[in-house]
Amino acid sequence: MEAWWREATAPVHGMQPRNADRLRLLADQALAPFAPHHNPLLNPAVASKTRAEMGHNLWRGYQHLMQDLTASATAIPPERHDPFIVGKTLAITPGAVVFRNHLFELIQYKPATDAVLREPVLITPAWIMKYYIFDLQPHNSLIRYLVEQGHTVFVISWRNPGPEDRDISFDDYRIQGIMPAIHAASTLCDGSSVHLCGYCLGGTMAAIVSATMARDGDWRLASLTLLAAQTDFSEAGELMMFVDESQVAFLEDLMWSQGVLTGGQMASAFKTMRAEELVWGRLLQEYFLGERASAFDLATWNADQTRMPAAMHSQYLRGLFLENRLTAGRFAVDGRVITLKDIRTPLFVVGTEADHIAPWRSVYKVNLFTDAELTFLLASGGHNAGIVSEPGHPHRHYRIGQRRRGDLYCDPETWATIAERREGSWWPEWSAWLHARSAKSKRPPPRLGDADKGFPILAQAPGDYVLMT
Repeated sequence: MEAWWREATAPVHGMQPRNADRLRLLADQALAPFAPHHNPLLNPAVASKTRAEMGHNLWRGYQHLMQDLTASATAIPPERHDPFIVGKTLAITPGAVVFRNHLFELIQYKPATDAVLREPVLITPAWIMKYYIFDLQPHNSLIRYLVEQGHTVFVISWRNPGPEDRDISFDDYRIQGIMPAIHAASTLCDGSSVHLCGYCLGGTMAAIVSATMARDGDWRLASLTLLAAQTDFSEAGELMMFVDESQVAFLEDLMWSQGVLTGGQMASAFKTMRAEELVWGRLLQEYFLGERASAFDLATWNADQTRMPAAMHSQYLRGLFLENRLTAGRFAVDGRVITLKDIRTPLFVVGTEADHIAPWRSVYKVNLFTDAELTFLLASGGHNAGIVSEPGHPHRHYRIGQRRRGDLYCDPETWATIAERREGSWWPEWSAWLHARSAKSKRPPPRLGDADKGFPILAQAPGDYVLMT
């Protein structure tokens, strides 16, 4: 039946592909309730569990359902014993907040080696997420790994906006966010250039910042790293099914009344795209098998929802998703158009194989719009798990290839067939790449904060903003 409907909803001549994708999604959603494995009376796992436990699994599932319904009605989440707590078991790499404004806190991490590279690494996540995806537990913390490899690391911890922040604009995250962070990181490292790294929407903004700095003759960046970050949105994956003029207008009306787009409202779109795992799988596991999902660090981070200011989100959806201005030559900063071709610093770009938010072929398109040296790495995993890929993690692999200035363009399918496949984590590859593009002479580690330079220690890591709900 699913195969029949896939054929029936396939694009036909004259039909817009986006409309065909939406029709396919609607057909999939309509058919899902009738799938045999979604029916507890036909699912062999449910039958086996019920026989083995004499129905106690159904009683536990009923209790879980009542707890969730009560939580939904009261807006009070059910009490769960989650062993992962920010500042206690998560985000515990030693460091200090050395700068704070209304939009973000800047955390500098304590060095772990006797000498460090002269150029610090500045990481900016998207403001749709909490920063500690880079600092989960000690064994899978990218920040801790970089510090142990001799890097001085700074990370931006975005403030969770409220309705009073409705007028914060997309460009405010550049002016009041990444630019002050670059200045602080460079100043605290005695004027060194900075390795800028951006993840997801933070990577899109990092690319905009890099192009703007190049246009304005500001050469404080040593390199640019983009993690699962799109610069061209013409093939932006399944999220495009939820973004058109009518949907954006609806969201703008919603955000006008609220001041923000809530984390729960954003999560509903992701649940629709991954209904098999996030809806049906959860229903069967928790309500019929009677098993609450096991807590793990990445799930705790994913559930730590954030909001987005109305003005910023509207500008982002219209300027990038709908109109694709950045690669169309129509994205202006301070009244003047910028172009990614102005970027002269080396680029390290990471895509992930199973990414449904930033499909790797879309991420790869940065090759079309830049001329600088570029290393592209395709990691196993999805949008989040592909980035959290620590050494020793089983079943990890990646492909990597380099484009030098002047090389001819290679399409993504061809690249995937010729790029070298390597087993293991991609983190050591990136660290070695950063080492190769840093000054050969190292320096003693800078101290945490420096009041004489205008950046006193304000708090210990993980800071205050990451704890905001």
